[in-house]
Amino acid sequence: MEVDSSIKERLTKANQTHLLDYWSELTDEQRKILLHDINEIDFDRVTKAYNGIKDELLPNNEVHNQNDTNEKIVQDSIDDLMEPVPDSVTGSINETSKEKLEHYRQQGLKAISEGAVCVLLLAGGQGTRVDYPKGMYDVGLPSKKTLYQIQAERIRRLEQLANEEFKTNTSIISWFIMTSEHTQEQTEKYLHSNNYFGLSRENIILFEQHILPALDFQGKILMDEKYRLTKAADGNGGLYRALTSNKILNEMEKRHIKYTHVYCVDNILVRLGDPIFIGFCIEKNADCAAKVVKKAVANEAVGVICKVRDRYQVVEYSEISQKTAERTKSENIKFLQDVCKHHDDELRYHIAKKKIPFIGKNGKRIDKPTDVNGVKLEKFVFDVFPFSKTFAVWEVRRDDEFSPLKNGSGTKDTAETCRRDLIFQHIRYLKKAGAKIQKEAETICEISPLVSYSGENLDFIKGQTLNSPIIIDSNKQTQKPEIKTS
Repeated sequence: MEVDSSIKERLTKANQTHLLDYWSELTDEQRKILLHDINEIDFDRVTKAYNGIKDELLPNNEVHNQNDTNEKIVQDSIDDLMEPVPDSVTGSINETSKEKLEHYRQQGLKAISEGAVCVLLLAGGQGTRVDYPKGMYDVGLPSKKTLYQIQAERIRRLEQLANEEFKTNTSIISWFIMTSEHTQEQTEKYLHSNNYFGLSRENIILFEQHILPALDFQGKILMDEKYRLTKAADGNGGLYRALTSNKILNEMEKRHIKYTHVYCVDNILVRLGDPIFIGFCIEKNADCAAKVVKKAVANEAVGVICKVRDRYQVVEYSEISQKTAERTKSENIKFLQDVCKHHDDELRYHIAKKKIPFIGKNGKRIDKPTDVNGVKLEKFVFDVFPFSKTFAVWEVRRDDEFSPLKNGSGTKDTAETCRRDLIFQHIRYLKKAGAKIQKEAETICEISPLVSYSGENLDFIKGQTLNSPIIIDSNKQTQKPEIKTS
């Protein structure tokens, strides 16, 4: 098997001819794999991406020298430019009256009843830190439900709420799931094998985001094997390119969708399709909006939303000083179309310097490099905020809406902390509904999302004394909530 001359020309033009260094050693099957990898790469995009970030890839001694002279100037600059988001575009669940919250909720449920709302799940990450694709992860609940199942059942409950509220049976929330080549096949098989958790297959749309190769500091593509490139998904900001290339915007238009709620797979408390949030956005005529929580501590490793040069953006925690960190204080489908058509190329690539396994100059694979040897490039989904003309921010309670699964072990953002936070939330729901819970029962408590989306539909337990384990599920025959006993 010979290499086509057009491929050689592409590699020469892109200065990536080293990808064929081991061609003579490969079997026909390995050569097919390598050619497939090469043909998948948009070398012009890779070159453009590298040229945009290569100044950040200076050798360590130059980085230190540059930091010594410029770091304070840059830091002072961003600190001085940051302004708080004005009150006129913000709202808070803590500071909004019950009447207003119900008004928002009704607007959101009405949009759901009209089929105007979809949810878009970002699920392209490999989940390497938890050794499993995150959507299929079981955090140890009594029901053994995974993140995917919890989210699917929340969709079903929302559809039911909208149907009941507006006396219809046609409420549909389309579920768009952005996967990657690392998660697409597993996700499709998993959902199919579980009968899509009761959702209609036609309303679950999977599509793949694009991949980018990992690069060394000179812009050369790293090889994972002699016949395989090192590749990774292009970050959650790759959403906008994927929406266009997979014709997802066309599908949304066909379904008459007006409002898209984008969320990440790893948050066990996520209120996807949140009718209160949607109603708030409708009220504000927002083309783009973000949910936020207050930082747990001033130096928590999360970005902050602010105004910089009169445009809204997220500033990463690593870009601001300690002093600054301690400071307090329309139809979005059209916005998506505008971003995808006009602004995707304006989104900058963020770099992650890593120790990446690679094939060394001697042809041997180095599994554990001793030094950082390469970069992975990714775009961030929130980097489109500056293009919003009517931006809005909605603050929610952390203990009700934010508990991510990031790590396989440790004390922060693990399966254990996710399980704990969900159990504590469900205990709060039951107490608010009038249940009496024995202290020792507060360790095992789970309410099915099919019973309650955000604490509603629990009046039947008022005045009851509940003992561990507390499992509340929906009866498969009557569809009514019931307390299960062990």
